[in-house]
Amino acid sequence: MTDKNNQDITLQGFVNDIKTIINTARTNAVRSVDFCRVQMYWAIGQRIVEKEQQGKERADYGTYLIKNLAKEIEPEYGSGFGVRQLERCRQFYTIYPIASTLRTQLNWSQYKLLIAISDDDKRKYYQLEAVNECWSKRQLD
Repeated sequence: MTDKNNQDITLQGFVNDIKTIINTARTNAVRSVDFCRVQMYWAIGQRIVEKEQQGKERADYGTYLIKNLAKEIEPEYGSGFGVRQLERCRQFYTIYPIASTLRTQLNWSQYKLLIAISDDDKRKYYQLEAVNECWSKRQLD
C-alpha cells in the first residue's frame, strides 16, 4: 500500500471521528431542548394545580383558571399554550407529581401519549418499554 493510501485511510478515520462527535452533540442538544420543554410543561401544570387548589385537597368546582390563563398567554406565546395544552399540563403534573421521576429519554410527544393512558399499570409498562427500547413516538403510538 502506498503512503498516499495510508494517509487517505487515516484521514477518513479522523473525519469519521469528527462526524461522530458532531452528530452526538446534535443529538444531545435536541434531547436537552426536548427535556427542557417537558420540564416547562410540568412546571406549568404544577402552578395550575397549586393555584386551582389553593392549599385544598381538591380544586373548587367550576374554576375558570385555565381558560383565563390561555386567554392571557396564547396571544403572546402562540397556540401551543391554548386551553387544551394547559389542560394537558395540569394532567401531566397530576400523573407525574414528582419532577425527579420524569425521564430525560422521553420527549413531550411521548408524554402526551402516555398521559392519555388511563390505566396506571399500562402507562408504566409503556413508559418503561419506551425508555428501555428507545421507542420513538410512532413506536409508542
